[in-house]
Amino acid sequence: MTAMPGLLLDQLVLRINGATILDGLSAVIPGSGITALIGPNGAGKSVTLRVIDGLLPLNGGRVTVTSAGPVRRAFVFQRPALVRASALANVALGLVPLKLARAERRARAEAALAQVGLSDRAGDPATRLSGGEQQRLALARAWAVEPDLLLADEPTANLDPTATERIEALIQDMAARGTKVVLVSHNLGQVMRLAGDVLVLAGGRAVEHGPTHGVLTSPQRPETRAYLSGELPWTSFAEAS
Repeated sequence: MTAMPGLLLDQLVLRINGATILDGLSAVIPGSGITALIGPNGAGKSVTLRVIDGLLPLNGGRVTVTSAGPVRRAFVFQRPALVRASALANVALGLVPLKLARAERRARAEAALAQVGLSDRAGDPATRLSGGEQQRLALARAWAVEPDLLLADEPTANLDPTATERIEALIQDMAARGTKVVLVSHNLGQVMRLAGDVLVLAGGRAVEHGPTHGVLTSPQRPETRAYLSGELPWTSFAEAS
């Protein structure tokens, strides 16, 4: 694992089907701990994660990763992207790009399943796991890669409190091991529990950035105060959230 990467988001512009989703978004995200992206639906949070990961091409601006070496990334989506195979095979598949020997891939996949408490489900089809187990499986796949940067998009949405607690613990553990985490969440309690700093988005721009407790309890910007009080309007462009 390389030194934890920081991120420079420089005047990001993204248009989709004629709609401006990111409108000059700029921010400096520190290279340690957990950073949460918050804001109303349509603010551009999930899109920003995809831009950081290179999944969406920008119309303007650039993302710069500040690191001493190559950065290994992992993305955990709100709905886990799993293949129709066993839980163990799903984790091992994520290791294929690393060009490891088969035995090492299996060993790392088994260790990852143990890390998330799914060793007893290793041979079960991934599609038969519960929602919480599938999300833990997605995190196991990310953990096995030993990423420098983890991008997590609403990883506990629609999960029960017990499953949410386990996912949060796994994310905290990855951050403690040296992975930089950028997390999108609408759960402000979760943001307070996990994140060291918060980046607030509104209208495709960064409107406030600072330590989590300060931003959530004493917001400085009217857009942040409006969001926290539930006053910002929801957009019909739900995919941009």
